[in-house]
This record gives sequence, C-alpha cells and structure tokens, in this order.
Amino acid sequence: MDLNALILQATDLICGWPLVLYVFGTSIIVTVALGFIQIRYFFTAWKNVIYSEAETKAQKADMTPFQAFLNALSASVGNGSIAGMATAIFAGGPGAAFWVFVLGITSMAVRYAEVYLSLLFPSTSSATLGGPMVYLKKVPGGSVLAVVYAFFCMMLGFVVGNSMQANSITAGLIHISGFSNWVIACILLVFIAYVMLGGAARIVKVSEALVPVKVGLFFTSSFFVLAYHYQSLIPALKLITQSAFSPVALAGGVMGFGLQQAMRFGIFRGLNASEAGLGSAAILFGATGSKNPVKDGIMSMLGPFISSNLVCFSVALLIIASGVWDTGHKGLGLTIAAYETAFGWVGGWIVAFLSITFGLGVLVAYAYITRACWLFLTNGKFGGVYTIVFCAMTFLGAMAEIEIVWNSTDLINAFLLGINLFGILWLLPHIRKGLAAYEK
Repeated sequence: MDLNALILQATDLICGWPLVLYVFGTSIIVTVALGFIQIRYFFTAWKNVIYSEAETKAQKADMTPFQAFLNALSASVGNGSIAGMATAIFAGGPGAAFWVFVLGITSMAVRYAEVYLSLLFPSTSSATLGGPMVYLKKVPGGSVLAVVYAFFCMMLGFVVGNSMQANSITAGLIHISGFSNWVIACILLVFIAYVMLGGAARIVKVSEALVPVKVGLFFTSSFFVLAYHYQSLIPALKLITQSAFSPVALAGGVMGFGLQQAMRFGIFRGLNASEAGLGSAAILFGATGSKNPVKDGIMSMLGPFISSNLVCFSVALLIIASGVWDTGHKGLGLTIAAYETAFGWVGGWIVAFLSITFGLGVLVAYAYITRACWLFLTNGKFGGVYTIVFCAMTFLGAMAEIEIVWNSTDLINAFLLGINLFGILWLLPHIRKGLAAYEK
C-alpha cells in the first residue's frame, strides 16, 4: 500500500463523525457561553479593524494588532479557499457550502477565544511571544500538550502553509507562463529565501502588502461571475440548503453517509480556509504584546467571517450557480471551469493569478507562524536551520503530488483541533470572566 493510500485510510478513520461533532459542538458551546459574541460585536469588530491601523507596535513586539489581523487573514485566505472549496464541493456535494457558512459564523467565537487566551497569558520566554503553546500550559497535561501542539502546528506550516501553497502557485504559473515546474520551484525558492532572510519585519511587511491585492482581485472577479449567472443564484442557494441535510448514500448501505460527507468536507475545508480553532491566529496576535485581549479578540473574529462566509462561500456559490459542480472537474480545475463560463479562456488566467497571489500570501504568513513553533520547540535555537528547511519545503512542494498534500491537511488539522479546542473548553471560564469584566 502506498503512502497516499495510508494517509487516506488514517484520515477516514480520524476525521469521521466523532471529530465532526467535536468541532461543531465546541464552536456551538463557545458561541452560547460567550452570549453570541460574534453577532453582538459584529460591527464593533469592523470598527476595531478600521481604527486599529493607527496603533503603534508595542515594545519587543514583532507586529501591531492590525498587522496581526492582516497576517491572520493572509494565512487563511489562500488556496484552501479557491481550490480547497472546489475540492469540498467535488467530494461532499453542494451541501458542503452550507456547512462552510454555518461554521464560519460559529467559528468566529472560537477565534475570539483563542486570541483572547493568547493575550491573557503572555509568554515569559523570549523564544515565543504567545499562542496556544503558552495557554495550553494552563490545562491538565499542558506541558506535553503544548509541545505536541507546537509540533503539529509546525507540520501544518511546512505542509499546508508552505508545500501546498507552493504546489498551487506552481500550477498557476505553469498555466500562465508555460515554464517547467523546476524553473518555478527555483523562482519560489529565491523569493521565500529573500523574505525569510529579512527576519520577522520583512515577513510582516510583505504579507501586509499582499492582502489588499489578493482580496480585492478575488471579490472583483467573483462578483462578475455571480452577476453573469444572477438567474441561477436562488436555485443554487436552494440546492445548497437541500443537499446539506440529504443523506444520499442509501444505496451504499450507510445511512447518513451523504450528510457526513457534506459536513466533513464542508467543515474541514472551511477550517482549512478560516483556521479558526487551529491556533495560528493566536500565535500572530500573541506576537503583538497587546494589553487589550478583549478588543483584539473582537477584531480577530472578522478573519473567519471574511475567509469562510465571504470568500469560501462565494467560491462555492459561483461553482454551483455556473452549473459546473457536477461536471467531473475537481480542485482548482473546478474553479477555473466556473470562471470560464463568464470570462471564456481568460477565466483560467484569472484563477491562476488568484492562486498565485493567494498562495504567496499564505506562504509568507506561515513563514512567521512556523518559525514561532520551531523556536518554541528548540528553545529559540537553530533559527538558521529553520530558514533552510522552510525554503527546502517550498522547493519540494512545487514538485510534489497534490493529492498527498491535500490528504495530509485534514489529518494535521485533526490533531491541532483536538488539542487546541480542548484547551479553549477548559479555559472557557477565564474567557467568560474577561468578557463580563469588559462589559461592565
């Protein structure tokens, strides 16, 4: 049995109903416990983002809260949105889009919780400024859990934040330029080496510059596709809702298999896009040195909303409304097919360019996140070795088989979610207490 088959078997075993219910149930519990904070403070979150830009960076911090928000958004709005959402529709049907939308709403509260905890329990170590590695030490078995979390988050950075993005960027550049993957791999290697050799400051600066470009281009182009198919929007929304609750695999003898697939692929592709509950945003906000955990936690909630409810759901809706969702295409090819219904052959170029900009943003943001985990595990040592390893993973990712990369994603996410959500649930009384004090 080859490696890809083994990964698939492990993923099917671990990412079944128990984990789906654990993730979805936790997001509901946190939402209720915090009094539907994502709804009550929705407009406040936008206000905090707009007025946070003027804040200065705290002493010894790597970034401001606004820069942390942009980097978290950059890390979440990647090829997990345009290619991953298409994969979710291919594997789980139109109903997967419904669960992406629902999870996007509930996971806003989870994002608040993890960012709040990261700022509530700042690190005393110079190697790590904040994140789940710090607040997990406050739960039973925390010393071990913090190390295990950091290891899997580092793997997430190497595999999903790096190799998967490099793979998608390469596919996009091949489509546009016709260059070989060897040439593109070398170009990416030079780019990421330049970014990382500039340290945290250059990583933050480059990531901050990429966010407006990729988000602006996506919403402009997707608006035209949706406008072109405006007559199909209502039927598409009906199909999404009906498919979300329709068990379609009765012929296979497993009641509810279709519902499980829709939920599983919707939830896990949504999580891969929003990253709420994975703890990556907590690492970024922990690097701000902020003394306003509630305010910055509220601001951070917009990340999952933008990546899941706006970007991912838009991708799903245009794929379904354009009528290409059941044509046999998968991954990025499905998104390209949807764009081509409105733009013709130019659609492929637009999606390819989106894939490149999205991938570059994630690649740069995860250079910082993965670095934080590496430094935690090595107690601040071997930073030069990390730079070499990360650059090497970029090169290898450009040459890898995409199936192995994607199938590894859910497996790594499962371990991170299992650990980080446990920490959030255990520390939920602290989160509620802090919010109650803020609201007095």
